Amino acid sequence: MNVTGRRLNAGAAEAGKALVEVQGLRCVFDLSKPWLNRLIERSARVSLTAVDSVDLTIKEGETYALVGESGSGKSTIARMAVGLLKPSAGTVVIDGTDVWGKKSMETERRMRRKIQMIFQDPFASLNPRWRVGAIIAEPISAFGLIADAKDRHARVGELLSLVGLDPRDGQKFPHEFSGGQRQRIAIARALASEPKFIVCDEPTSALDVSVQAQVLNLLRDLQERLGLTYLFISHNLAVVRHVATRVGVLYLGRLVEEAPARELFSAPQHPYTRMLLEAVPDIAMEGRERLAIAGEIPNPVTPPPGCHFHPRCPARLPQCDIDIPLPKRVGEAAVRCHLFDPSQ
Repeated sequence: MNVTGRRLNAGAAEAGKALVEVQGLRCVFDLSKPWLNRLIERSARVSLTAVDSVDLTIKEGETYALVGESGSGKSTIARMAVGLLKPSAGTVVIDGTDVWGKKSMETERRMRRKIQMIFQDPFASLNPRWRVGAIIAEPISAFGLIADAKDRHARVGELLSLVGLDPRDGQKFPHEFSGGQRQRIAIARALASEPKFIVCDEPTSALDVSVQAQVLNLLRDLQERLGLTYLFISHNLAVVRHVATRVGVLYLGRLVEEAPARELFSAPQHPYTRMLLEAVPDIAMEGRERLAIAGEIPNPVTPPPGCHFHPRCPARLPQCDIDIPLPKRVGEAAVRCHLFDPSQ
């Protein structure tokens, strides 16, 4: 994949103020059977901890990528961050406003305008019965940004041009476009409210590889032009390498490593991060032995005690079976691993 365009200046992003602050974020789903069934069958309640005490900060103008295997909690965090899913515990503060805290309707409206989301499947996220122009104009009308219909139509044309489509495409329906074009429409809709923070939930995974590069380039160009801040959700490390300023690695709902993208890809610290990077195709590693990822991700309903990764870890220590590792600073990275305990 050839993703062109200047890499975001990591130093500049680090100097920016925090736009998104997540603290102690936790999400538990109740999978229990109805009360009467549990009474008859004498069964206990069953719960699944999808996200477990996640802390992260996203600074203005940067792209923070969350990576991990399927079921690690990436999309759950994304939905809690934009207000689609209420957390069981913890806070999400965006530009000084608590997403889930009590606030006036006007404060809620201003906050919602700053947040948008681009979903994985561009066809499922667009109303097939609406013309593209109406889809893009909906946020403009909902937030009362442009009252005049003629001016609103002109703004829709500007947004279509901004994402590389023709303004006349506003008269068409979503089914008349290719997958890449539909994702451009979804991006235009996200930009319609003039947001500051956009969550990209695997925005290219449903697209062909050649189209992926075009959409990634578009997102990069829009970020530089409009000063956008992204939370980028992906399981594709080859994509993350090109777009991210900083990277957080999730495993069974826990953030096991967080570091600037350049450092994480050049010197990964956590055994899980190293194993993920070993699995990325790399022509430079031709003929060299790779470290395969052992086993499968455990059942999240009954995760292993201590460090969740210990059943698959090649560097397992006795305390990994018992104690949950706390984050430790290793260079510029924050790593949850007993290998970096001072006593080791």
